Amino acid sequence: MFEKISIHTPRQFVPPNINIGDWTAIEPLFQQLEEQLKTASTTEKIEQVILNWEELSAAIAEEGSKRYIAMTCQTEDKNAEKAYLEFVEKIEPEEKQCNFRLAKKLTKHPNCKQLKNQRYDIFIRDTELQVELFHRENVSLETKTSKLGQQYQKIIGSLTVQFEGKEQTLIQMNRHLEETDRKHRQKAWELVANRRLDEAEKIDGHLNDLAKIRNQMSENAGFPNYRDYAHKRLGRFDYSPDDCISFQNAIEEEMVPLLRELQEERLQALEIKELRPWDTATDPQGLPPLKPFKTVSDLIDRSQAIFNQVDGNLADWFQIMQDLDLLDLANRKGKAPGGYQCSLDESRLPFIFMNSVGVQRDVETLLHEAGHAFHAMASQNEPLHSYRHAPIEFCEVASMAMELLGSEFLEEFYSIEEARRARIAHLEGIVFVFPWIATVDAFQHWLYLNPNHSVEERDNAWSNLIDRFGGKVNWTNYEPAKAKLWHKQLHIFLHPFYYIEYGIAQLGALQVWANSKNNRSKALSDYKAALALGGSRPLPELFERCNIRFDLSRNTVAPMAELLRKELKALKN
Repeated sequence: MFEKISIHTPRQFVPPNINIGDWTAIEPLFQQLEEQLKTASTTEKIEQVILNWEELSAAIAEEGSKRYIAMTCQTEDKNAEKAYLEFVEKIEPEEKQCNFRLAKKLTKHPNCKQLKNQRYDIFIRDTELQVELFHRENVSLETKTSKLGQQYQKIIGSLTVQFEGKEQTLIQMNRHLEETDRKHRQKAWELVANRRLDEAEKIDGHLNDLAKIRNQMSENAGFPNYRDYAHKRLGRFDYSPDDCISFQNAIEEEMVPLLRELQEERLQALEIKELRPWDTATDPQGLPPLKPFKTVSDLIDRSQAIFNQVDGNLADWFQIMQDLDLLDLANRKGKAPGGYQCSLDESRLPFIFMNSVGVQRDVETLLHEAGHAFHAMASQNEPLHSYRHAPIEFCEVASMAMELLGSEFLEEFYSIEEARRARIAHLEGIVFVFPWIATVDAFQHWLYLNPNHSVEERDNAWSNLIDRFGGKVNWTNYEPAKAKLWHKQLHIFLHPFYYIEYGIAQLGALQVWANSKNNRSKALSDYKAALALGGSRPLPELFERCNIRFDLSRNTVAPMAELLRKELKALKN
């Protein structure tokens, strides 16, 4: 799969032919780093140790990424699964312990403080956090959560239903929810909902096991609950759990009313008395579903045409990904759900994974993941592996802004009228996703602040949040499906508390888009300059370089809600 790629910069410390999948080959390199740090008498020598350490970290990270990609591309491949689990079980735990020892020695080094004043302030800050949070007993627990997460992906990736005479994945079934025949949509929706409910007990059991382990991890680290531990562990230096709650409230106050307005419009247009779960994706004017492409190659070619118009640098980067076979975009049985961009850290190249089935959402997803890929390409020349990764809250600005910037050229996929429909669907999707983000985040707050809850209490907590943030959708007679709807949100299982970032970033992306309407050239210049910084500066500074505000209050949410309201009105009139 990766035959065409090569290491970006020749190794200076890691031997060229080392087997990164063999811990006995890696461990002596960590021992060398400890000895180098022990004898480093100047900041220059410490800096060289850091560069060597980062080179090794990048090599290990790339090996892990390749195995993860192979496993998710084909979850039924026993060899790929074995290779991934071996890395998770035999390499990652040992690496974490060695990294901790190095981090501890570095932070205690007498010359460490001087490094803070020489572009290493963020690196030292993050290293100090690593030392603070490391607990040896948590290493094996983290391995267990990784394995449980892989099992969840395997279950979800294997789910299919028989519909219209053929076997279809649950992702493939999404396109049926866009059909104009309401009975057709209902039948498709019910089939998928019931298939998920067939696995509900098993998936609930996975969450119970994950929550138990995570609660133990937070207790081991001396935190009162996993929520506070997770926020600290995610490196949220610039906002707190209380800020997240304020953000949830701002979404309820500003975005949920807009959501209800759009749902009322949909009710009127569809000429129905109540909005049901299978009525939210179809075109409200009764038009057939948008079908932007038939083949994956068509999706790629038309997306390339969009990037050609957005920006020359971005277009070149996307072409490089094609040339190096760094795209796996088609949905198929046995493929893990969702979409992601994964960095190959030593090659300094991105890989895009998704499950396209020929719907508008696929276009948005590729634009989104391409934004992440452009982030990786923009920061290629940063020597530090750590600095080539920005905080997630800004990584998602890169991706979500690209959705909006790219949407200006959707005529590459559609007629003028179809492009208008696609833009409406995209902007309405942004309105819809803010309340969903608030729901998922609030649910996780409840989940880990009530560690002894029952499955029934958990179902009720989720259902209450759907009532709070879900607008006008009527779930009567489908309460069990409503209560388990969170089962499809893989972040809850794989990446706990990593979801509010999407809302924070969406605020930033909307600001980039607003800036582009005033001065497109400057907005793109600011965007690329901010991406090039990677993670070398604090989160608020990254937002500032992009000429946008880092703020989670109603002061920022309200004008962005109004921007969406205004743009949607213009598109519909």
